[in-house]
Amino acid sequence: MTRGGRPPLAAWYERHGRHDLPWRATRDRWAVLVSEVMLQQTQVGRVAAVWPDFMARFPTPEAMAAAGAGEVIAAWGRLGYPRRARRLWETAGQIAAGGWPDDLTDLPGVGRYTAEAIAAQVDGQDAPAIETNIRRVVERRAGRTLTPAEAAAASRDAGRPLTGRDRLLALMDVGAVLCRPRDPRCPECPLKPGCATAASPIVDPALGRRPRQPAYEGSFRQRRGRVLAELRAGPRPSHALDAAALAALVEDGLATLDGPLARLP
Repeated sequence: MTRGGRPPLAAWYERHGRHDLPWRATRDRWAVLVSEVMLQQTQVGRVAAVWPDFMARFPTPEAMAAAGAGEVIAAWGRLGYPRRARRLWETAGQIAAGGWPDDLTDLPGVGRYTAEAIAAQVDGQDAPAIETNIRRVVERRAGRTLTPAEAAAASRDAGRPLTGRDRLLALMDVGAVLCRPRDPRCPECPLKPGCATAASPIVDPALGRRPRQPAYEGSFRQRRGRVLAELRAGPRPSHALDAAALAALVEDGLATLDGPLARLP
């Protein structure tokens, strides 16, 4: 316990948690879903810069479904991995047509983590959602890699007595702010007691690190991004674009051919 009688993690989260992130000010299911989709493989700062305007443009699933895929892809801008924008539009259409399903993984592009994160943040469920930061925290505490079930149990143990939303966000913030992939700030961590990595130099401090993404510069992803950037500005003659990148975008539903022109769908 801290001097004020608060559990260390709860006290640290209250003082140092990332409470200013805009999507944390709402319990709206659609708004949280949009934030979770944006945060997949994208840095928090980049998402925080675009999420408010994106939500103002598409405040409900119905508004996004009515807008059309091309408008959503254009609004997605340079967040990267634009297939997420296409799936989000498909999700909006499914919700607008039939409401929210009981199992959110029935929605396009929504996996188990996203479903559990929404359940914890919006619905008040004690769902042990495990994302990259939380997995790194619990695996470093354990001193070994963990199965999904073990990681869920370890997150409950590490977060006690916090539950649900508070536990999810507190552990996530510890991973993002203190238990970083490189140069973890162990002396400041409220979970240092009982942590195998902090206690022993024999334990690899990078335990739990996942493979890094391939370099973007010079990649096919970059070529696709350049074509998509041109199409966001308006239709372009298809012969003037990178043919392979354009073909991949068409296959993914991110672009379409209209005679000699390529454009957003």
